[in-house]
Amino acid sequence: MMKKLTIKDIAEMAQTSKTTVSFYLNGKYEKMSQETRGKIEQVIQETNYKPSIVARSLNSKTTKLIGVLIGDITNSFSNQIVKGIEDIASQNGYQVIIGNSDYNQENEDSYIESMLLLGVDGFIIQPTSTFRKYSRIIEEKKKKMVFFDSQLYEHRTSWVKTNNYDAVYDAIQTCVTKGYENFVIITADTSRISTRIERATGFIDALNDVNIGHDILIIEDKQTVLENIREFLKEIFTREKRTLVFVPNCWALPLVFTVMKELDYDTSRIGLIGFDNTEWTDLSSPRVTTIVQPAFEEGQQATKILIDQIEGKYQEEKQQVLDCVIHWKESTI
Repeated sequence: MMKKLTIKDIAEMAQTSKTTVSFYLNGKYEKMSQETRGKIEQVIQETNYKPSIVARSLNSKTTKLIGVLIGDITNSFSNQIVKGIEDIASQNGYQVIIGNSDYNQENEDSYIESMLLLGVDGFIIQPTSTFRKYSRIIEEKKKKMVFFDSQLYEHRTSWVKTNNYDAVYDAIQTCVTKGYENFVIITADTSRISTRIERATGFIDALNDVNIGHDILIIEDKQTVLENIREFLKEIFTREKRTLVFVPNCWALPLVFTVMKELDYDTSRIGLIGFDNTEWTDLSSPRVTTIVQPAFEEGQQATKILIDQIEGKYQEEKQQVLDCVIHWKESTI
C-alpha cells in the first residue's frame, strides 16, 4: 500500500514549510509569492493530495463542512432538500455530511456529537420536538444553525419553511366548492413535528369555517398496518356522500392509495389529495392531486442562509417562507 501523504510531505516536495502549505490549503495567499503558490499547487496536482478534514480543522477556524440532519432520508422531499443543499454548498466550496435521525432523540444526539467532533462550521437541521436540548449545545459551541420543515420556528432562530397551513386550507376549501361533503384525514401523530400540526390545522380550520365535520385515523410512523387503513376506509366508503381523503404525510400517501385501489373505490364519489410524491402521482391511475413543496429551493435557501452567517455577511433574510403549489389531477374531479 502507498503511504498516505501528509502536509509535511507536500512541504518537502514543494521546498517550503508546513505552515506555508497549511496557509495555501486554507486559502491564505496574502503573504505568499506566486512562485511558492505555484510550486505547492503543482505538487498537490501531481500527487492528487487530499488534506485530512480533521487536520485542516486544527489549523483553521473553518473546515468548510456543513452538518445536515434529516428526519427521514428515504422520501423524495428529503432527497430534493439534500440536492438543494449540496447545490449551494458546492458552489461555495463547502462539503456536506448527512445524518438520518429517523425522528429519534438518541439518533439526533449521536449525529450532532459526531458532527461537532468533526468540526462542522454549521448545521442544517430538520428537528424533532425534543431538539431544544441539542439546540443549546450547538449554540454553546458557537456554531451557526438553520432549521427547515419542522419545529423551533422562533423569532431568534434561522429557518426556511413552506406555507403548509395556507396551502392545505386553500386546497380543502377548493374541494368544498367541488362538491365534497364528507372529509377524512389519515395522518401520523401530529405532536412530533410542527409541519404535521400546520397541515392538520389547515385541514380542520378550512372545514370548521364552513361548518363541516371530519373523520380522522392516526397511523404509526413505522410498521404501518395496512389492515387498519383498509378497515377504516371500508366503513368510510359505505357512506353515500362525496368523500375526500386527505393524506398529509408523503410517505403515507402511496400506502393509502394502494389500499384505495384494492377496495376498487369509485373515483367519481371518492377523492384523494396528498403531499409531494411527484415521481409517481403523475403516472398513477387516476393521477393523484398533491400539494407540492419547493423542496430543492428550500434546501438551497437554507444553505444560503447558513453560509451567509458562517462567513459573517448577514445579507440573507434569516427566516423565509416558500409557497407550495397545488397540482390538481384526476383524483379530485
